[in-house]
Amino acid sequence: MNAIVISDLHMGSPYFHAEAFEGFIEKLPEEHELILNGDVIDRPYLKLDPSHQRLLDRIKLISFTQKVVWVRGNHENGYMPTHLGKIEFRRHYRFDNRILITHGDDFDTIMPRSRVFIKAFRLMHEIRVKLGARPVHVAEYAKKWKAFYRVLRNNIMLNAVNFAVENGYQAVTCGHTHFAEDLVINNVRYINTGAWTEYPAFYLHITPDNMILNRMDQSLLNPQGEAYVSNHLKNTRPHKDVSLSSAEAGQSVI
Repeated sequence: MNAIVISDLHMGSPYFHAEAFEGFIEKLPEEHELILNGDVIDRPYLKLDPSHQRLLDRIKLISFTQKVVWVRGNHENGYMPTHLGKIEFRRHYRFDNRILITHGDDFDTIMPRSRVFIKAFRLMHEIRVKLGARPVHVAEYAKKWKAFYRVLRNNIMLNAVNFAVENGYQAVTCGHTHFAEDLVINNVRYINTGAWTEYPAFYLHITPDNMILNRMDQSLLNPQGEAYVSNHLKNTRPHKDVSLSSAEAGQSVI
């Protein structure tokens, strides 16, 4: 039950931090499962940049010696890749009732209903960049709208936790929101592993005795760089129970 879980690489996107991920993947511990929790590729049917393709090929090679699981995200909906070694493709993945690993888009009851708004928001962001604003992934830009972003995060969080309660899981980990967090809600541990389109990036380390959300940042570009726990997570470690109402989540539970 040793595993590394990451999400939202978005290979193919100009915002994917390929160098940092290359350093990370080369240090993958032996005898650990690698679980890619959705949105591994930004646009699955487009040709990848050679440097990004090299990293995907590296994951393929790893799958011949270590178990690699690719949990589908919303960007891979319907994507059926071939020639990817022994990578296992799943919609969800779990370690018994200890933890459910799922991308999180199944718990998103806001964005699928707001496609026109999302398209307009993306267009506004693209115009900003063309006018000289700092180019960032649209999810990073959305974080500037704190109240709106909190509603999106809480919607997925509460729905995921209620699903875990109803199905007897002790913990659930998602991606999708591009916001790393680790807390306990209604006696279920909720972990989000963030994204590799901005710094810092995160990964979840699962061992038989523990589950730790670790942070990687630009120091990983240095071969001597090491992981360390995020400062912003220190106040949300799972040592207290937090209860969220449906109103706070922005939607009813599934």
